[in-house]
Amino acid sequence: MEAGFNNTTYQTDYNNARNLTGHQADIDMYFIYYVVTCIIISIGLPLTLVTIYALFSLVRQGQVAPIYVINLLISDIIQLCCMIILVSKDDTPMAVYVYNCGLTTSVGFMVCISLERYLVIVHPLWYRFKQTTKISVAVCAVVWAFPPAYFLIVFPWVTDTVHIIVFSIVLIIPFPLFIFFLVRTLRALSSSVSVHSDEKRRIVGTLVVVLLIYTLLFLPNIIMFLLLMADFYSVMFHFMSDMLLSLSPLADMLLYIFIRKQIMGNCLASVCCCIKESNDPTTSAVTVDDI
Repeated sequence: MEAGFNNTTYQTDYNNARNLTGHQADIDMYFIYYVVTCIIISIGLPLTLVTIYALFSLVRQGQVAPIYVINLLISDIIQLCCMIILVSKDDTPMAVYVYNCGLTTSVGFMVCISLERYLVIVHPLWYRFKQTTKISVAVCAVVWAFPPAYFLIVFPWVTDTVHIIVFSIVLIIPFPLFIFFLVRTLRALSSSVSVHSDEKRRIVGTLVVVLLIYTLLFLPNIIMFLLLMADFYSVMFHFMSDMLLSLSPLADMLLYIFIRKQIMGNCLASVCCCIKESNDPTTSAVTVDDI
């Protein structure tokens, strides 16, 4: 989504598309975007609420990582609720601003999740004594406060070009951080003997998922911002990048798998069993005899 620089780009209903452009291909893109957004909302909203409820049990056990994931999912709910408003009304600038606040906040919590997993491996002693629930709550408060402060204080006083530059920087900075956290964690894990193998897989899996989500869903939007700064605009690429970004609330729920030990273990066990069965010729023979 375009950070509220052009509110009309968020209107995805067919009639508004016809008013904005006379090209049938562009109208079809609006319609496809509308349908995809409705599907994302109908699936993402209930699943996100259920996932948040499930994660609260881990917070009560004193774990820190679920706090950031819960806040990430709450920011996703804000985005999904704003998407409901944006696809149902024609003039909703406030919903655009709130959506952008939720989007920026979700990026901040993705950085927090990767940083927390990085500290567990690279700086375990510091993490054990310093990373408490109170500190995590304070970090969450700062992440939540920054986007509204910008959109309420700075946003009305600067030009659209400045908005594009600022939002581009905000989206670009986390990308090298995610790569750094993953590479440094992999290096530390190669020489670490104190971390259990299952825990290693969960930590690396979390970092890989965050990096993939950001690369596949956020990076196209970053490229779109850079193209806008170069005075280049493509309707097709704009809607493709917006549709990918709209999928982020669904993709964020993958992190729940790497937070819950039991679910992660079941997934790994299922994968291992499938690989073993496919590589073991005697398994298929036994199955045929049983049938």
